[in-house]
Amino acid sequence: MRSSLLLYGKQRKFRGNVIFMANNTTKTELSNALFSAADALRSKMDANEYKNYLLGIVFYKYLSDKLLYHVGEVLENNPNLSLDQAQKLYEDQYRDPDLQDELKYSLSFSLEPKHTFTYILNEINGEARDEKGIKTFQISDLADAFNDIESTSSDFEGLFQDVQLYSPRLGANAQKQADTIANVIKAIGNLEIVHAPGDVLGDAYEYLIGQFASETGKKAGEFYTPQKVSELLTKLTLVNKNYPNGMTVYDPAMGSGSLLLNFRKYIEDVGGKENEVIYYGQEINMSTFNLAKMNMILHGVDSSNQHLRNGDTLDEDWPPLSQTMFDSVVMNPPYSQHWSANKGFLQDPRFSPYGVLAPKSKADYAFLLHGLYHLKNTGTMAIVLPHGVLFRGAAEGKIRKKLLENGSIDAVIGLPANLFYNTSIPTVIIVLKKDKENRSVMFIDASKGFEKKKNQNALREEDIQKILDTYRKREDLKRYAHLAKYDEIEENDFNLNIPRYVDTFVPEPPVDLKKVASDLHETNIEIEQTQKELVGMLKELTSDDKDVMEGLEAIIKELGGELHD
Repeated sequence: MRSSLLLYGKQRKFRGNVIFMANNTTKTELSNALFSAADALRSKMDANEYKNYLLGIVFYKYLSDKLLYHVGEVLENNPNLSLDQAQKLYEDQYRDPDLQDELKYSLSFSLEPKHTFTYILNEINGEARDEKGIKTFQISDLADAFNDIESTSSDFEGLFQDVQLYSPRLGANAQKQADTIANVIKAIGNLEIVHAPGDVLGDAYEYLIGQFASETGKKAGEFYTPQKVSELLTKLTLVNKNYPNGMTVYDPAMGSGSLLLNFRKYIEDVGGKENEVIYYGQEINMSTFNLAKMNMILHGVDSSNQHLRNGDTLDEDWPPLSQTMFDSVVMNPPYSQHWSANKGFLQDPRFSPYGVLAPKSKADYAFLLHGLYHLKNTGTMAIVLPHGVLFRGAAEGKIRKKLLENGSIDAVIGLPANLFYNTSIPTVIIVLKKDKENRSVMFIDASKGFEKKKNQNALREEDIQKILDTYRKREDLKRYAHLAKYDEIEENDFNLNIPRYVDTFVPEPPVDLKKVASDLHETNIEIEQTQKELVGMLKELTSDDKDVMEGLEAIIKELGGELHD
């Protein structure tokens, strides 16, 4: 058995999105399950905190289910075994060293049978109790399961540290804490996550930060870029590119990693394969950094293809320039973030060519220059920023002028307002290059191309395609796009405000006075006819009350008639 299992592992590494089953989980089912799971936590803590519990437990279920499906495929050559069938099989064969070798080879982690999500869920649903009448499921069961995973390799280290299982917020004592977590597990217990198409963790995260924003009124979207915006950013950097030998991509403010992972969807369009993308990402928030690691694992990205770092992008340059320059740089950094702007940064090669630093109160250009510094001469960068970067003066104006003089700014694309969870302001995508033949800038006003949804706007596929086609052709399009030469930009004092270059004004059609006169005449005739009909009806009215009849006669006279003809 040992040789056959190891041969199986060498022939094919298991990927969670390879096999699709009939019971795929839809986004609606996922949202409903997460809403129910949140109910168990909603009265106990802030939504920003229960987000960590829900995402951590969803990820744990994914890993556990992935392991059991793989056991069924390896031992029975049957990827369609139910989780309960695979659980029984795993319990019977767990101690076989060949099986453990295979799991660690293909999955890089292992779980004891009593620590799988399926085992714990069955334990909870069965309300199992020991001989003293105490419920069998305890918080320590889940803690041990997390420890199983985290201790397997450095790739999994610290992934569940935000799931504070022994927090008093979950309950006043151990049993109440266990009951709370049990309710969360039951709520998501029937979800099919492993074989669900799409970005399950991204969908879950998007739903939860939307709930977080609506329930607490706090900024929720600092580290999440809506999928359609991510798609646009990714595709912009791939226009007119060809990467048959793979590519390197970098997001210096990666958040949950969803923006980076878009490249695996579209690399085939530029001649590459998804396993030929090398990912680099940096994130300052530890919780969100762990989320990005989970996302990479969920998408089956090989550990050798991912280089993620928990750190401050602006404070300390990473990665070292000698290590790599990137084919694509994409970024949706926190807008107008404060940073130190220490004078020592004037000696930093990322910022020194510009002679000034981005202001302390607005790090937008600091993020932009960091990304541009790490871009290959043949690469493309796309970054989302607030419109202020287009026209603000002082240090930002000097940086902008230098970028334009160097020909680094390739396009300015105005997006619709209210696309993001954390802000309703309109934003702009700036596309940058180092290998441009000229200093012209393509301006696109895409602010009116969107679908209005309940809580926010969304880009449609046709909106994205129109932007990409216009960017690729670099031709003027009335009320939508303009290719501005450097001289024109210089005449505008290097102000890149889009309305200076794209006139979207639609003049009112001229008034046809003859038609107005004709309409007025017809209206007067209709009024006169209506008054005659009303007078006729009023004349038919009668009363023995003298005052009533005098009032009626006064109304009829006002309408141009007589009570008695």
